[in-house]
Amino acid sequence: MYSDINSEEYRDQFATSAHQFIDVREEEEHAEGHIPGAVNIPLSEFMARVDEIDEDAPVVLVCNTGVRSAQAALYLASMGYEDIYNLEEGTKGWMKKGYAVDGA
Repeated sequence: MYSDINSEEYRDQFATSAHQFIDVREEEEHAEGHIPGAVNIPLSEFMARVDEIDEDAPVVLVCNTGVRSAQAALYLASMGYEDIYNLEEGTKGWMKKGYAVDGA
């Protein structure tokens, strides 16, 4: 399974620890503004590109509202990944709190 985390938990837990931060929104959405450090692997390409994700490192997934990233988290869990987190508020929640975004 995976764990849901909010923006504050993400900032506290992963500010200084190594992890993979993956934005599963489509490329156009990602280009309009994304959380710093997020690598874009759209959900529509996720299964084909899953080999780009290191199963031995924590994975944090994000989308706009937490729905698509939860789908990606479930898929990773089904593939045997264990250290998986879903940013449940998504990029919208992140921006609503006034946190920085790149590309906006």
